[in-house]
Amino acid sequence: MNKIASQQVSLGEKVGYSLGDAAANLVFQMMMIFQLKFYTDVFGLDGTIAGSVLMVASLSAIIVDPTIGLLCDRTNTRWGKFRPWMLWTVIPFCVFYILAFYNPGIHQKAHVALYATVSYVLLMTIYSFNNVPYTSLGGVMTSDIRERTSISTVRFVVVTIAQFVVQGLTLPMVDHFSDGHTLQHGWTVTICIYSVIAFMFFVITFLSAKERIQPPPRQTVSIREDLKNTVSSVSWNAMALLTFSLFVTLAMWGSAMNFYFQYNVDQKSLYDFLVHFINLDPEDAYSIGFSVFNMMGAVVQFVGVICLSQYLANRFGKRNTFKVCLTMTAFLTALFYIPEPTDVGLLFVINFLRSLAYAPTIPLLWAMIGDVADHIEYENHRRATGFCFSGIVLALKLGLGFGGAIAGIFISMFGYVSGGDATIQNEGAMMGIKLVSSIVPAALFMVGVVALHYYPITKEYNENMQAELAARRRFANQNNNV
Repeated sequence: MNKIASQQVSLGEKVGYSLGDAAANLVFQMMMIFQLKFYTDVFGLDGTIAGSVLMVASLSAIIVDPTIGLLCDRTNTRWGKFRPWMLWTVIPFCVFYILAFYNPGIHQKAHVALYATVSYVLLMTIYSFNNVPYTSLGGVMTSDIRERTSISTVRFVVVTIAQFVVQGLTLPMVDHFSDGHTLQHGWTVTICIYSVIAFMFFVITFLSAKERIQPPPRQTVSIREDLKNTVSSVSWNAMALLTFSLFVTLAMWGSAMNFYFQYNVDQKSLYDFLVHFINLDPEDAYSIGFSVFNMMGAVVQFVGVICLSQYLANRFGKRNTFKVCLTMTAFLTALFYIPEPTDVGLLFVINFLRSLAYAPTIPLLWAMIGDVADHIEYENHRRATGFCFSGIVLALKLGLGFGGAIAGIFISMFGYVSGGDATIQNEGAMMGIKLVSSIVPAALFMVGVVALHYYPITKEYNENMQAELAARRRFANQNNNV
């Protein structure tokens, strides 16, 4: 075993590592915000069928994610356990991303649904082979509590910029590249641009990040022990439930708000509101308005992550900060039920407050999962970082799939008609969109609050745990050098 390296991480390495998540979010944000609407309005699939595609693809992760977690823990190269996967998966990652938003001329709806399912399963699979190692890498860069929070903060500052780009610029880019061409052409060119950027970012992450924490030197290989120690951990189960509830909610809300802006917001009122700030044509009110809505939320979250997250976590602890902020986010999400179609200003005010409340939680999730990996090692004297993180990524992907599926099924139950024609949606469909944009996601956010109640790693507990683990590693290193 190599000597234990310094636990300090340079700003350059933090930024380099963070670019990997920016690359992943060029894909993830598209899946969360635009995939369902792409299937209904570009592919022309019924909302229930589109939702089923998302759910089936997410279920494939039940096998894929634990497998890649186990593979990572057993990978040994001169670059480490997790970094090489960034390089090995980058090309298929970009290719499958393009295919998931491309229709190769299929017209029969059954065949379109089959193509959508296969291409999305491939994308979700390669996402696992890339993202499980990436997230696990963040858990072995340092064991210093403050450095771990700092890495997560830098990471999600960079991610917020990627979120700003995808949520704010995608529809305008699609409109631009569709001018004189088909809508599909606009989507294809946009996704190709994102893919090239993602490729470069993943390579930078591979070259930048370092792995500093190693498993105990005498740890034997045992899938059974890794599985038992992880699944029986109270902290891991709490984080898995939190992650699932968060991403069910975020995927549902993100997908639903796309429909909400097109069908539940009065387009003339939206135009009259926006024209005070930017020049636009009335027919662009939906695409520009939804983009501005998302961009404002991203900017607020960006500021909130920088100014609040690390300060609140260092003072009150990650768990308490997350719990309070998530409760506030749930309340503010429910308020989206209130605005009338003409209350555009109120809609933006609620979004501002909601984004500010949610911002401090954004970097904390993955920092807390790193703490969970330490907690499992602390209790069992075994470390299985990849398997621990793979289970959380599985919960994320199940949440992503189920959230999009619930949104699609819900709006179809209320009478939504696919095809993108805003004039044919009835009042029932618009009520379904309204509910799945407010009350339903607010209730699911509260499931995450309940999960946090059972998360045992307080600030004081974490400090004592890290001191004990550091002592064990020093002792192991001394014995290994004898």
